[in-house]
Amino acid sequence: QVGGLIWIGVRPERAAPVRALDRVELVVDRGLAGDRAGRRAGGKRQVSLIQAEHLEVIATLMRADRIDPALLRRNLVVAGVPLRALARARFRVGDALLEGAGECHPCSKMEAALGDGGYAATRGHGGILARVLEGACVTLGDPVRADL
Repeated sequence: QVGGLIWIGVRPERAAPVRALDRVELVVDRGLAGDRAGRRAGGKRQVSLIQAEHLEVIATLMRADRIDPALLRRNLVVAGVPLRALARARFRVGDALLEGAGECHPCSKMEAALGDGGYAATRGHGGILARVLEGACVTLGDPVRADL
């Protein structure tokens, strides 16, 4: 199954607003260029991904028309591919090779970002974390697929 990359976001500093981008470099063993999480090598939180279809579920639970992906503090939003199936698998975003490092659980900041009930609405819909095994520049519209 092939999905697509529909949103990219980086946070250059702690507590800084997320900046939406059209393209970004995925750096081996670090994450997204310009994202604060990529300052240190290693770790499983190099890239965070969320499924676009889950944004719709969260919006419904919050009785909102839509949810701005920047509020959820994830790096990549993908559509048309079941992310949970990639939580422990190797997959490609464009030419970059990533490896799922588990689920990305919501934190208490979801209450402040989304309002009362924000944490509960995001439980089970937080997305996944991944490590970058092969870097590449990725662009909105790039395919997202399991690396078989």
